[in-house]
Amino acid sequence: MNNGNRIETKVGIVVPTMGTRNEMLIQCLSSIRSYGLVHIAIVAPDVHNAVATIDPRYYDMMIQDPKTGLVDAINLGLNSMPKEIVYINWLGDDDLLEPDTLSLFLAELEQDEHVSLVYGNCTYINESGSKVWKNSFGQFAARILKFGPCLIPQPGALFRRSTFLEVGGLRSDYGWAFDYDLFVRFANKGKLKYIDCDVASFRWHSNSLTVSQRKKSVNEASKVRMSHYSIGWKIVAPFWEQLIKTATLHAPKIFERK
Repeated sequence: MNNGNRIETKVGIVVPTMGTRNEMLIQCLSSIRSYGLVHIAIVAPDVHNAVATIDPRYYDMMIQDPKTGLVDAINLGLNSMPKEIVYINWLGDDDLLEPDTLSLFLAELEQDEHVSLVYGNCTYINESGSKVWKNSFGQFAARILKFGPCLIPQPGALFRRSTFLEVGGLRSDYGWAFDYDLFVRFANKGKLKYIDCDVASFRWHSNSLTVSQRKKSVNEASKVRMSHYSIGWKIVAPFWEQLIKTATLHAPKIFERK
């Protein structure tokens, strides 16, 4: 379902939602719309209810969720973007973008065709919106991507649609580390570039998929790394992976204390 607006932008953002946290959803959509020209596609399990409750100014396209998992919902949204859309990402319905984020990303991607993905700093906030931490690992996050924890913040990124299609989109056999796997495949196709700006906020709370399924997420990230390791790395992988998994599992305690 499309609002019928003429496409005047190269940027598209998908927002998958279950429709259970409307206040946060409106904040999310408003933060994306603050950029101005951006094509927003909402993927929802109950399109008719979503259309009735969400102001049409906040979205351009409403898509019926296939109800086969989050990955399928995101893939459907990204693949349904109009042909004019060149740069894409998705944003959780409780996350936020800074006003200048998309213009900064667009400038970097337009300037260098070899850059497949751009990312910046991402602030972690709690349910009330208070800051608890900031991910600002910089270019280091891209350098260790293939053998360390995934430090590239997915909400704080924008990537080429052509590269997304080239690598086959998100893999539905991953339930938690699908963004990590995608970024590794992107790194094999082009440069991952960091810009030193605060670009997004990720909401860290008990209902977040990343938080509630932490152990499963960490184990799946290990599986992603193992699938991309060279033969040489696989020799030391069992020892290395245990260190990485232990460190990653303990890292969230700083957020929980706050």
